Amino acid sequence: MDLAAELAQFNPDPALAAWVGKLLDKSQSDARTLQQADLKIRALTLELAYYKRIRFANKSEQFSAEQRELFEESWNTDTSAQEAEVEQLSTRQPVKRVRAGRQPLPDHLLRIDHRHEPDLCTCGQCGKDLVKIGEDISEQLDVEPARFFVHRHIRPQYACRACETISAAPIPAAIIDGGMAAPGLLTWVMVSKFLDHLPLYRLEQIAARQQVPLARSTLAEWVGRVGVALQPLVDRLTALLCERHVLHADETPVPQLDPGKGKTKKAYLWAYRSNDLEPGPPLLVFDYQPGRHGLHARNFLEGWHGHLMVDDYAGYKALFAQGVTELACLAHARRKFFDLYAANQSPIAAEALRRIGELYDVERQAQAMDAASRLQLRQNEARARLEALHAWLLQTRIRVADGGGTAKALDYSIKRWPALIRYADSGVLPIDNNPVENSIRPIAIGKKNWLFAGSERAGQRAAAIQSLLGTAKLNGLDPHAWLKDTLEKLPVWPNSRIDELLPLQWGKT
Repeated sequence: MDLAAELAQFNPDPALAAWVGKLLDKSQSDARTLQQADLKIRALTLELAYYKRIRFANKSEQFSAEQRELFEESWNTDTSAQEAEVEQLSTRQPVKRVRAGRQPLPDHLLRIDHRHEPDLCTCGQCGKDLVKIGEDISEQLDVEPARFFVHRHIRPQYACRACETISAAPIPAAIIDGGMAAPGLLTWVMVSKFLDHLPLYRLEQIAARQQVPLARSTLAEWVGRVGVALQPLVDRLTALLCERHVLHADETPVPQLDPGKGKTKKAYLWAYRSNDLEPGPPLLVFDYQPGRHGLHARNFLEGWHGHLMVDDYAGYKALFAQGVTELACLAHARRKFFDLYAANQSPIAAEALRRIGELYDVERQAQAMDAASRLQLRQNEARARLEALHAWLLQTRIRVADGGGTAKALDYSIKRWPALIRYADSGVLPIDNNPVENSIRPIAIGKKNWLFAGSERAGQRAAAIQSLLGTAKLNGLDPHAWLKDTLEKLPVWPNSRIDELLPLQWGKT
């Protein structure tokens, strides 16, 4: 209805018509302002709900393994405490509880036998001799805390009376020449600091409890020297990683001490991980850099051309202009709709989550398949679902006003659609970036302990050592055993055989 046109039919006074026209223009302007304000309010409400969930609830779509274990731990602790209290209050003889389904203790552990013979070898009823008819064996798991001990290297000196020369066997070569730390101690320090995220002052306190003085300055010196010794292995690991055709990449902020200003500044730990769907052992390399500029990723991947799975961070865009093929993360696209659904139970978000869930059902079916079978399944099952999802996204976007959270979630997937569906035309491309995010997660947890990196060099050293330990974990190796063995061999190991020391084939040759 055009109110200004209808008013003109009555031929009113020109001054009145002008006044009424101004009122109509103002009301229409106010309506547009209110509509924009409403969209802004909805967007802010969604954002507020998201940050409230981040601040006061779990950050992911479901409880993480650590969160579930925390609740299970509390529940099991409370249950056991209640059972113990009941047993204490009971006047009856405590009944031995049978723990059904308890897993046997690992066979490789040292067994220390304790034999419990009866006080008498005769029957307490009739006095006749007892005859052994069997054994009842039960096992308990025990542990010793870090145990410090000393290796004594004794070198007998031999002299030749004829030529008056003295001979002695050489001392085994060590990572730190003339140092007092054996490979086992160096391994304990490195694994505790970089894998268990224990600051050096805590290691100093642990040693002090056993009357072993280990100054933090000494521990820091060992870390620095071991980091230098391990650098050739990290360089080789990086070279092997860049031979792969598909990589994951992500980055996480790391506070770095800024002594000149008396506070910390933001640096970044970039992570690059191999693709689990390709043949070959998994590889993980961290690269510490003072910022988040895309130049750091271009420098690390200089000369590399392949498929790169990343989020929507603009820093990677220059790589895609240089011949690298972009893969978009479907988990990131899903997360946009999950945030929307968690904030206001949006039916549009619920439908998107349902459709994306079907795509992940296909991936679960393909998990154990070879590349050819996986490609066939994706073409038969995922392709049609992706096309239907794309059509639904476009149709839904037409009905949604600009500026709101729903529009942003839809736009994220629509804008990145070619990169999101690229995986379906291959049997080796990944569907999301979760593998590298899972590799970064322990670093984020560790930051709560060590708070910040002391310098850029310290950050680079930490990234190098975490690359080796993280790769060892991905390959199913015991990082402590691998590192101890490597530190023992490294001083005299030929560079031409350095691949044998990498945490890929160790223990399998």
